[in-house]
Amino acid sequence: MTELLLGPLLRHVDATSATIWVETGASCEVGVGDAAARTFEVAGHHYALVVLTGLEPGRSTPYEVRLDGDVVWPEPDGDLPPSRIRTLRPGDPRFRLVFGSCRKPREQDALGPDALAAYAHRMAALDEDEWPESLLLLGDQVYADETTEATQEWLATRRDTKKPPGDEVADFEEYCHLYSEAWCDPAVRWLLSTVPTSMIFDDHDVRDDWNTSQAWRAKMARTSWWPERIRGALVSYWVYQHLGNLGPHELAEDELYQRVRKSGEDNAELLREFADRADREADGAKGTRWSYRRDFGPVRLLVIDSRAGRILEGGRRSMIGDEEFGWIEEQATGEFDHLLIGTSLPWLLPTALSAAQSVNERLCARPGLVGRVSEFIRQLVDLEHWPAFRTSFEQLAKLIARVADDGPASVSVLSGDVHHAYVARAEFPGGTAAPVHQLTCSPVHNTVPWYMNRLFRAGWSRALTRVSEGLARRTGVRPAPLSWHCVSGPHFGNAVMTLDVDGRTATATLLRPDADEEPVRLV
Repeated sequence: MTELLLGPLLRHVDATSATIWVETGASCEVGVGDAAARTFEVAGHHYALVVLTGLEPGRSTPYEVRLDGDVVWPEPDGDLPPSRIRTLRPGDPRFRLVFGSCRKPREQDALGPDALAAYAHRMAALDEDEWPESLLLLGDQVYADETTEATQEWLATRRDTKKPPGDEVADFEEYCHLYSEAWCDPAVRWLLSTVPTSMIFDDHDVRDDWNTSQAWRAKMARTSWWPERIRGALVSYWVYQHLGNLGPHELAEDELYQRVRKSGEDNAELLREFADRADREADGAKGTRWSYRRDFGPVRLLVIDSRAGRILEGGRRSMIGDEEFGWIEEQATGEFDHLLIGTSLPWLLPTALSAAQSVNERLCARPGLVGRVSEFIRQLVDLEHWPAFRTSFEQLAKLIARVADDGPASVSVLSGDVHHAYVARAEFPGGTAAPVHQLTCSPVHNTVPWYMNRLFRAGWSRALTRVSEGLARRTGVRPAPLSWHCVSGPHFGNAVMTLDVDGRTATATLLRPDADEEPVRLV
């Protein structure tokens, strides 16, 4: 009997359709309900994305996964509820989303309790009506550059880890191992099989500081191992994360997916060529768009790729190309009560740190020693967030201000990355009709050095902010087009955050395995 290696992951769900992703031990037909899909092959690995259509809105249905007719999921003797497909209820004003980022495998117990596994157990004890409609993972789903001891031992059986890239992963095969390690925990596996999940990558899914600057890209290009690393990263991301972000109509129109699904051959070379195009910058644009949109009744979720889509060549610095930002502007308008903008990196950082990143960007552009030292500092302390791409920071601010005056009850930017959690309220000159917040939740399962905790706290202080803003003025950085202040936090420790919508009301709540809930009313 063919083995179910990984999954099922419940990915895109709307009122009448659902997609379910699996990895299997061999080529087979995967069945869920009345739908079936043949696996496709990538470098000897086998995957399927089963698309179910014609479902009844507002229904909750347990499901099984069959491989060549044999039931392989749910596993026998499990102590968690059955995996279910819960289609959206048209007209329902309620919606709950859970989000977070930065999750290392649970085996690393020194990092404290895994907040995602803890949430799975919490959810299993709730009435199904209280389950979330969506889970958003905002980056660092795997750590390609900070592997576990178990993975390092496995890598040593494949190659000489005394040679670069050492204990980091080197290719697609090793990425497959990372995803298996990350998603094999029983509680997390059940959660991913039951809650529709959206994802976007951040730097550690590829490498720390990925695409920080053109100097960083040039440094990587000089190594012997980077080309295969970035191919493995992008091919595995396309297979394990990106495909599930797409709905049935998008999948039907995706030429690459249709070629892969129908080829009947190993698609490794085809996807390697795709990865090279996706990483390449030409004429101020990247070769693919990883950003996407999801609609959940009263809520629109617009997820922005703030890593792979960066424009860095020719002295230009932009989080995303002009064409992709135009697409984002189009998606940010429509009929919805709440706009959620997902981006792995916070748009609004602690105020002093935000100004410092913009200062560093200006200094890095200077010739000679000042520029070289500033670039060294940029890469050393990760000065690479939205304020370090000041033009993009202001461009996003302008978009958000316009949308917040156009009818929604709230606009919230959801982010992770910085290994602490906080809620910040934005204030634009003249005000906006709808409140605007930055909601940051990180890590799900990781840690941060004690001295960084103090730095993050100090980053909100008025005194340090005045110093940073003074430096910004002296280096020619324009004043920010808005102000913001922290209304909750900073909070430290592993956590996930929920966003609960009920009509035109929204509330954010931080959930930590070892602490009480901390709700923040947004509207």
